[in-house]
Formats: sequence, structure tokens, C-alpha cells
Amino acid sequence: MKFTLSWLKHHLDTDASLDDILYALTDLGLEVEDVVNPLDKLKDFTVAYVKEAEKHPDADKLRVCQVETDDGVQQIICGAPNARAGIRVVLCKPGMYVPGIDTTIGVGKIRGVESFGMMASERELELSEEHDGIIELSGEPAVGSKFVDWLAENQPEKIDPVIEIAITPNRPDALGVRGIARDLAARGLGTLKPVPTPEINGSFASPVSVSIDDDTLSGCPVFYGRLIKGVKNGPSPAWLQSLLKAVGLRPISMLVDVTNFFTMDHNRPLHVFDADKVAGNLRVHRASGGEKITALDDKEYSLSAGMMVISDDNGPESIAGIMGGAETGCTEDTVNVFVESAYWTPTEIAIAGRKLKINSDARYRFERGVDPAFTPDGLDHAVKMILDHCGGEASDVIVAGAVPDVSRQYKLDTDRVQSLVGMEIPAETQVSTLQALGFEVNGDQVTPPTWRPDVLGSADLVEEVARIASLTKLEPKPMRRAVGVQKPILTPMQKREALARRTVAALGYNECVTYSFIDKASAELFGGGSDAVMLGNPISADLSHMRPSLLPGLLAAAARNQARGIADMALFEVGPVFHGGEPEEQEVLATGLLVGHTGPRDPFGARRAVDTYDAKADAEAVLSAISAPDKLMVLRGANNWWHPGRSGKLSLGPKNVLAGFGEIHPKVLNAMGVKGPAVAFAVHIAKPPFPKKKGTTRTALSFSDLQAVDRDFAFVVDEKVEVLTLLNAAKGADKALISDASVFDLFSGAKAEAQMGEGKKSVAITVRLQPKDATLTDKDIEAVSAKIIEKVSKATGGVLRG
Repeated sequence: MKFTLSWLKHHLDTDASLDDILYALTDLGLEVEDVVNPLDKLKDFTVAYVKEAEKHPDADKLRVCQVETDDGVQQIICGAPNARAGIRVVLCKPGMYVPGIDTTIGVGKIRGVESFGMMASERELELSEEHDGIIELSGEPAVGSKFVDWLAENQPEKIDPVIEIAITPNRPDALGVRGIARDLAARGLGTLKPVPTPEINGSFASPVSVSIDDDTLSGCPVFYGRLIKGVKNGPSPAWLQSLLKAVGLRPISMLVDVTNFFTMDHNRPLHVFDADKVAGNLRVHRASGGEKITALDDKEYSLSAGMMVISDDNGPESIAGIMGGAETGCTEDTVNVFVESAYWTPTEIAIAGRKLKINSDARYRFERGVDPAFTPDGLDHAVKMILDHCGGEASDVIVAGAVPDVSRQYKLDTDRVQSLVGMEIPAETQVSTLQALGFEVNGDQVTPPTWRPDVLGSADLVEEVARIASLTKLEPKPMRRAVGVQKPILTPMQKREALARRTVAALGYNECVTYSFIDKASAELFGGGSDAVMLGNPISADLSHMRPSLLPGLLAAAARNQARGIADMALFEVGPVFHGGEPEEQEVLATGLLVGHTGPRDPFGARRAVDTYDAKADAEAVLSAISAPDKLMVLRGANNWWHPGRSGKLSLGPKNVLAGFGEIHPKVLNAMGVKGPAVAFAVHIAKPPFPKKKGTTRTALSFSDLQAVDRDFAFVVDEKVEVLTLLNAAKGADKALISDASVFDLFSGAKAEAQMGEGKKSVAITVRLQPKDATLTDKDIEAVSAKIIEKVSKATGGVLRG
């Protein structure tokens, strides 16, 4: 949003300096992005007096001038036709930079005669395009005085600073100069000048009527218009052209410049139709789809079904609230005009503007919100300016629809400023601040003005009070220290997540942080992709569903790294996954992925491909760190994205699964673009039971000083018998005495079948016996051994190998 200082002062009676205004704007939330102050480039130029001017001895068009300056009389060569004795001019001394010609003036010789400076034209100082002669200063300014002082007194519009501010989406009122002035007045930098609405009495009924279709009232609640006959279009006055040029708008004609002026001045976009080109009456309706219109930018647009449009009997004449049509645009020959002032709802304009890809000032303002109550007043202001400068005669007002009621009330709690902002502001000051901003205050009930759609609650009232009071007045205060030992801040689950994350990182994995949403195809690979977890407004088409697993993101990261030549990876993530749309269908997993080999290539053959047991060991390490029970069941039947023969799950009982591990299914790897081998684990962090005791006291260390005894057993079992079943049977023979059991040899295959029979294998295990009360005797050991043999035989049908 750009405006000039003089434009601002048209609404604000102030003596504040430019620096004070700039500081206040930023402090009020209207951040100043740029300031173009002509004074900065003209401040060094001074006034001089030409005492003599004689013809150059070697050039007919040059004059040798003796110029009186603050440094004495200087000789200057000048070629301007108006260079003569007795005039006061603008002096550019040697060493000064002249912006219009991008040159630093020096002492030089022109046709053999020395020149000590230059007398400037308006174009050379970037004051206008005039360059036929040097500047002649009126009056009698003192020699050596500042040129900018003369400009400020005689031509202030030429040194008018241009201010550009950034407008946040919640402040549409600041898209008009009057809204900016209102904020500054509330801050105390001046007084807001009244701008009364002119009273215009129509002298005839408008021959053009307006109607709004019922299905369009939601997008255009109200439409005001007047017809003016007998206007004389032409260039707008110099002051208006100067304002528009300063803010980057090109003056076109008076009828067009009026609409641009009120767009910037009051945030009130308008449109003017050439009434003689309007066929019949105007109708506001929704497009059926496929209609064509050539807009004022001379581009043809195809309207989609549902877009709002203003049509006459011949078809569309304006893209409602966005851009008018070229067919009914005003020209120098325009005699009769129809002035439109309508209110268009922000959502409808935003949707249509995006589809048509039109960026106009009208769209920019309507989609952020204009003041609906100012709709009729804006029409009267524009009509009055047209009548004053173009002449003509105005009709009665045409009204379709009604101004929407946007009134609302909120309670003002003056004590909330202290609690919400931390500032102490007297209640009287709070009330006066809101009233200065246009709010109506009745007791403790406050009605926001119609131009502030962003105020939607009591907290917003507090924000307005604090904003005007200046948040820079907040004084830092130390937080009050609590007495005694503070209670833990983190929940047990948060502590468990942090512990799991640290444990996996300590195992050598690199942490990834991926999006919680993925594409549907990837989600379906891992049991997701249903409508229950589909996003209503995804940021892109390939991020449409909430993830059912952390593996898609990790596999995608692995694929990107493999494409860049990195073959061996250990990646992990701790984060939420979503099995449905309800809160209870969300859980936190700790997932790790191993791809490639265990280490670098070396001459000792230590490098090997990662396998299921690597993932199982890491899953067990994470479970141990988060205090899961030590003895867990290892079961088959993992989800279908795991390799069916090289995966498993760790569980407490058959239903409470704590983790899954194993190789990733080859079909999944192929779909995700990952080259194997790849193994992974996924730990359900919340499923291990939390300790019943919440204290930090540990149980007493229990150990035995008696010698442990190891006994080896080799059993012949069927080939299909799982080794885990055999181990669990051996451990259950005497739970008090047997501390551990492990496999140390497995003999299977053709050679084993040749010795032990078809379909047989040999499993050798070591069982450790740890006595607690007395040293084991041979009789005790034989008794436990017999129990082990009996248990294994009963569980597996195996027999001791002979």
C-alpha cells in the first residue's frame, strides 16, 4: 500500500515529523517497507543568482554566466535558452551528484572556458520532464539558501514523500489512506479530519436499472448505482494525476482516475460504465460457464460456472468485483456514465480471481474485505467528484439488494489487558482508544465498526487497545519463582518417546523428520489409504492421506539417498501414525530402517548384508530402554508389508504386540524404489506397561555367589519344529533354577536326514543352571536335566540325539 505524506494529511491534521509517522506506522503493525523522500536527493542544492550572462566566444548557443553563490561569484557555462542575468537558479556545485543525469558534477572546460558547476533544469533534478530551460525561482530567495526550502514553500507537491507499508490480511481497513490516518490519530499523532458525505439530489430517474439474481445475493448482497448524463471526460486535474503517479498508477482520464482515487483513498473500489454502450438494464448473476468477455486489460477471459458477472441484454459486461469489460469502458467520447458501487463477498471474489488469474486492485481489496456500510457513501463521493470536474447531471440512486448487517457486540473486560498483554492501561484510556478507532462503546459492550471484519471477540478488543498503546512499553519482568521442588513437566509418555529416540540414535541410526501425510498409493502399501484418513485440503496431490506407518517416509528417504550413491543407511523416526480418523486411532511408533550392509568393505570379510536379526536386536534394545518386560514372545504373522518368512513380532501374550521386525517385502521395496536388502523394526511405544511404582527407588540387587552350571543338550526334532518352541520348553522346566537357554548348533539338510531320518534336524542348546541356596549336586543336576528332556519331548516330540 503506497501513499504520499500530503495525501495522508488530507485526512490527518498533524504536525508530526515524517520520522515520527514512520515509527508510529511500524509500531502500529503497519510495517513501513520503503520511503521515497525527494528531499534526500535535493538537500544539497542551493539557490544562486545570475549576475551576468554573456555569449560564449566560441559557441553561439552557450552563455558564460557569472553566478553569485554562497561561496562567492563563480563562472558557469550554460546552454539553456533562458540563461540570462537577473534570475535566481538552482546551483549544482562541483562534487554534487545530479540524479536526473546520473552524473557527479566536476570542474571542466567547455570550448576552452572553465566552468565551476551547473544550473539545473527540472528533469535533471527529477522534478518533472521539463528540460527546455533551467529552473527560474520565483520570489527572492536568499543566495545560498536551501532549494528544498523554496520547494516546500512554493511547490510542496514536488517534494512529497511516498510511503509504502505492508498490509497484513487481517487489516483491510488499512488499504485506504483514511484507515491509516485513523490509526495514527488514535495513537495521538494528530486529529482525524471529518469527511462528510455529499448530498446529491437526483434530477431524473435512471433509465438503467439493476437486478440481482436470488442465487447471487450471497455473493453480492447490495448494488448501488447512479447515471450521470452530459459529462465531459478528459484529463484529471494536476493534483489527482500527481497523487496517482506517486503511488504507481497511470492517470488515464477523469472518469477512470476517480475510481482509482477512491480505491486508494477509502478502500472503496468502483466502476464506471459508458451508459450509451449498455444495452438495456444491468443484471448481476452467476455465469453458466463458457461465456467470453474482453476485460479492460484487453485480454479475453472464459467464465466458469458459478462466477459472478454483470451483464446487459447483450451479455457479460463486467467480471463482478474484479475487472470491468472493455466493451462498456469509458473513452474521451463518453457522454453518459453509470457509476457502480457494490459489495462483493471476499470468498467469491478470491475463488474467481484465482481461477481467472487476474490481479487487480479491486480484487485485492474485495477478497480481503471492504466496508459494506460505505457502499452508498462511496458512490456519492465519486459522483460528486465527477460532477465537479466533468459536469453533468445525476439521476436518482438505483439500489438492488440491501447492505448486509455485520454488526456484533463483544464484552470489554478492562482487566484482561493485564492478563493477556501484561500492560497496565486505565479503563478510561481503553474506552477512548476504541472510540478513536471507530468502535461504539456502551457500558461494557463494544460494537466494532463495519470496516473492521477482523475483530471477532473480546480478545481482539484487548489487542486493539494494546496496539495503540504500543507494545514497546511492555516492561520485562522475571517470572515468579515457585517454592519447593517443581513437579515433572514431561508426561511418562513424553519421557518414553525421548528415551526411545535417544536409544535408537545411540544404536547408530540417523534421525529423519518426514511429513505426517503421504500419497494414497504409498499409504495403501502399509494398510492405509482409506477415506477416514484422507485430507480435506491437502497442500499437494501427492500428500493426500495421513500415514499409517513411518516406513513410507523412511523408505522414500532411503530411495533419495540411493539415487545419490549412498548405499548403506541406518535411518529412524519417532512420530505419530494414523489408523483411522478418530483420536484413539492414532499412536506413536519408533521405527528404524537398515539398508545395505553392516559396514564398509575391508580385507577381513567382516562386511555382511543386514538381516532380520539385526532389526530384532535393535527392537529389543529399544523395548528394554523403555522398560518393557525382558521375556517376550516371538511370533509369526507380521503385517503383509513384511517378508512372510523373514519377519516376526515381539509380544506380551498373543494379542499385545509390542514390536514388529524383519525384512521389508520385495514388492514394497520395488514400489518405493529401494534396492535391498532392507530390514526394519517398528516399536509401539505406548504398549509396554508402565511401572506400577512411580518412585525412583530401585529394588535391591540380587545375585548369587554360587557356581553356575551349564549343560548341553542335542535334540532330534521334525524339520518344521520352531527352535523358539524348543527353547521355551527348556526354560520352563524349572523357572527358579534355569536362568538362560540358548542355541549353539543347528544341523539340518540332506546330511542330517541321512543320519537322523527324513524330515529331521538336530538342535543343540545350552542351559544355564544358577543355584541360589546351595551348590548343585550331581543328583540335582540329573533331576533338572530329566525335566528339561521331558518338557522338550512333550512340546516338540523330540528325543535326545544319540
